[in-house]
Amino acid sequence: MAAVDDLRFEEFGDGASLLAANPDATTINIEDTGETSRHQPRPRGTLGREEDDELLGNNDSDETELLAGQKKSSPFWTFEYYQTFFDVDTYQVFDRIKGSLLPVPGKNFVRLYVRSNPDLYGPFWICATLVFAIAISGNLSNFLIHLGEKTYHYVPEFQKVSIAATIIYAYAWLVPLALWGFLMWRNSKVMNIVSYSFLEIVCVYGYSLFIYIPTAVLWIIPQRAVRWILVMIALGISGSVLAMTFWPAVREDNRRVALATITTIVLLHVMLSVGCLAYFFDAPEMDHLPTTIATPNQTVAAAKSS
Repeated sequence: MAAVDDLRFEEFGDGASLLAANPDATTINIEDTGETSRHQPRPRGTLGREEDDELLGNNDSDETELLAGQKKSSPFWTFEYYQTFFDVDTYQVFDRIKGSLLPVPGKNFVRLYVRSNPDLYGPFWICATLVFAIAISGNLSNFLIHLGEKTYHYVPEFQKVSIAATIIYAYAWLVPLALWGFLMWRNSKVMNIVSYSFLEIVCVYGYSLFIYIPTAVLWIIPQRAVRWILVMIALGISGSVLAMTFWPAVREDNRRVALATITTIVLLHVMLSVGCLAYFFDAPEMDHLPTTIATPNQTVAAAKSS
């Protein structure tokens, strides 16, 4: 049996005094595993690949999933349930707006900007601002075109606000709903298709419309050629955001189905842009054309001649 003294706990001094007493003793340095792995050199080429994966979002981190799982979900009839959709700070909103204005080939907008925290705050206010920008700019454009005409009398067209709101919000909600349903249906047939949630799709469509706010303001310029150049620039920027975002979701599908899906997305976007320009800015104003009112004498003369 071991002696009683051998079973006692002993207090040891610091490492320096122990090494001074016994220089030949073997020492072991114990560090945090995270710090150790952080200081270890990495093979060449792996650092750049990891950075690319982080930017592209290819490595959906377990940390994001764990944090998402820790969020408490409230019932849908409570205010807290809808409050989570607007839980976004100003930095995130401006970062997503910048991403929609400067699309980078090979970068996925959802994975790079949205997936960590999709929101409805940005899409809602972008659509609201776009509605008033189109309606007000359309009225101002009509006023500037007919300015100086003696027979012209300006009448505010308030119905343009309701028409613009119906068009913009229907596009920003119904098209994502249809696209989400289509992707879910194709995902049930092709298992390796990338899936997006409905909130992520709405977020992409909402932020992609931001470019049309300054474009609608510049549509006040009474030059048709300038307007069409501006709409083509806006179409190229916003359309590329949509195409580069949803192409990874359908590229593993049948080739014809994938191309038809992207073509439909772009065509609907073109119809929205061209339709707003043609209706609110380039449509002829029949209400303000000069009209001739026949006097009673002219009416009698016309009756006798007939």
